[in-house]
Amino acid sequence: MPVLQRLLLLPLFSLLLVAPALQAEDAAKGQQAAAESAASDIPEPLLAESTGRVRIDGRTIAYKATAGQLLMKNDKDEPIALFGYTAYIKEDADPRTRPVMFAYNGGPGSASMWLHMGILGPQRTVVDDGAFESVGPFRRVNNEFSILDRADLVMIDPVGTGFSIPVGEAKGEDFWGVDQDIASVSDFIARWTTDNGRWQSPKYLLGESYGGIRSGGVAYKLLTAHSLALNGVILVSPYMDFAAGNAGLAMDLPYVNYFSTYAATAWYHKAIDNRPDSLQAFLREAEAFAVNEYAPLLFKGASASQQERQQVLEGMERFTGISADYWDRANLRIDEARFAKELLRDRRQTTGRIDARFVNDGLNHIGESFTYDPFFPAVGPAFVATFNDYYREVLGVKTDRKYITSGGLYQNWDNSHAQPGQTQYGKVPYANTAVDLAYALVQNPNMRLLVQQGYYDLATPYGATDHFLNHLQIPARLREHVTVEHYEAGHMMYIHPASMEKFKADLAAFIDAAEG
Repeated sequence: MPVLQRLLLLPLFSLLLVAPALQAEDAAKGQQAAAESAASDIPEPLLAESTGRVRIDGRTIAYKATAGQLLMKNDKDEPIALFGYTAYIKEDADPRTRPVMFAYNGGPGSASMWLHMGILGPQRTVVDDGAFESVGPFRRVNNEFSILDRADLVMIDPVGTGFSIPVGEAKGEDFWGVDQDIASVSDFIARWTTDNGRWQSPKYLLGESYGGIRSGGVAYKLLTAHSLALNGVILVSPYMDFAAGNAGLAMDLPYVNYFSTYAATAWYHKAIDNRPDSLQAFLREAEAFAVNEYAPLLFKGASASQQERQQVLEGMERFTGISADYWDRANLRIDEARFAKELLRDRRQTTGRIDARFVNDGLNHIGESFTYDPFFPAVGPAFVATFNDYYREVLGVKTDRKYITSGGLYQNWDNSHAQPGQTQYGKVPYANTAVDLAYALVQNPNMRLLVQQGYYDLATPYGATDHFLNHLQIPARLREHVTVEHYEAGHMMYIHPASMEKFKADLAAFIDAAEG
């Protein structure tokens, strides 16, 4: 090749060699620009710090409150969520020995407002138990039943609730599922613990309702993924096992688990004949009937004799006040929405689901399911109003965003779960994190469990709670670490004055026993 031709081709070869490097550099710049653009779109985390005091048992507890959001990142250091929380830290306490409690509600899709303003935080919403607190002005007062005399408190709002939102490239679906939720809440707890120097502190989880499924998974996830061992787990009106706790499915077990709460509700509303004076004696009879007569008949199915069926139908009428004919036409199975509608149909009233003691006028008196749950319009406006007033005006969180009390996330929730020890099928389609909890209890044999359950809870009936506890696969010696307390109230038993007092006493005794 002539010299001139070689000289002319040199720039072309140079370009061919340099082009990939230039393309890679351009791609890197593009990625950096995209990352910077995405970062610039992420709002500044909300942050409000203040101080306060709460009077409990004649003592004044001074605390620092931090309310806002924590920016969470994934393993690639990419922002994924602004996680809302409120922390109350006792002043002048040794963080190495002072317990800290992480608490949340359930749903899935419920913010922590209910526990926050109902029983745990320094301020408490005042409601007239059983009445409709639907018009203001509403009241909040010093909460003499707060746990702040025993432990620091971190109220958590999972993504999609409160002010917690996905950011960056993350989407809500990345957080809205059993395992996704367990992972994100566990990551938040570990991160908060690091940021606040609390690795030495005794640590507790408290979860209400779906917070039970969350807590079973989080207790195990914290231990195995973060080496963070809990001192105790508190389950309030827990929902733990999808199959055992959902009446309305083509399975017999949940109907048996619901029966004793149907009986309790009928007793409370005086809807049964020959009503005994003692609730407890009545419930023991209803429980025995459910296990020894009702369950075996359901198990037999079509092979049961007509005499056996009739005998059980008569018992169902005796304990629930709903006619044997209705139970027969329903094939001995009704879910809680039908029960709440049918029980007081002759009075044209509907009972509550969250708290079956609540009652109000029914709608559509020939309907087969209740149209609404009287509990929520009775107490919801008071809780929402007092929380927003307290959070914005006292704690000083300044934002025009709506605090999401219930995001309805359950409608699109991924219920599948990678259950510990399950290797044959991978993820199971519906969660039972009592399995996770059992794994955590065995691997952390010093961890203790407190379960707090209302008798008049049609959302998570106490029969389903008893079922999951009786089927925890733990050694007999570890059952000494399990405490169960019952209350003559519903799902949020802490709105009932006597139960509110007992709730605090039971929770305080649980922490004292662990720390003593």
